[in-house]
Amino acid sequence: MEEKTNVMRILEQKKIPYKPHFYGNTGAVSGAEVARVLGEDPSRVFKTLVTEGKSGRHYVFVIPVERELDLKKAAKAANEKAVAMLKSKELLPLTGYVHGGCSPVGMKKFFPTVIDQKAEGLETFFVSGGKIGVQVEMNPKDLQKVITFRTADLVVENG
Repeated sequence: MEEKTNVMRILEQKKIPYKPHFYGNTGAVSGAEVARVLGEDPSRVFKTLVTEGKSGRHYVFVIPVERELDLKKAAKAANEKAVAMLKSKELLPLTGYVHGGCSPVGMKKFFPTVIDQKAEGLETFFVSGGKIGVQVEMNPKDLQKVITFRTADLVVENG
């Protein structure tokens, strides 16, 4: 059995059903590679992105791994004039997570979170388990019992 992450401990504490998926030292880095290693449809595997608004506030966006965050849509969802991706070196001190292992669950402090509306129709989806090499599969509705979020259209549309 692989080591439990804080994400798993939090989900268990809240009695949220989840299934851990470990992909260890497979070399999978990008979300698409992670989905392939897990043998999952990339539309069910989501990545967690942290941004900074014009106001200086931080926001978390969770979108399918093969999609790109539309910064204009993200700014609108956050009620900001603009948002920009957080620099990689700022991620760990702010969230407690490293790039590639950032989860919407268990950050050092809570930030307003928006999940792409594509999660709404899914029975289960995957988010980071809080470290590289770990994903947790769960019902998106159950995530609402752990963190507060809303959904919106967040991704760049493919031409």
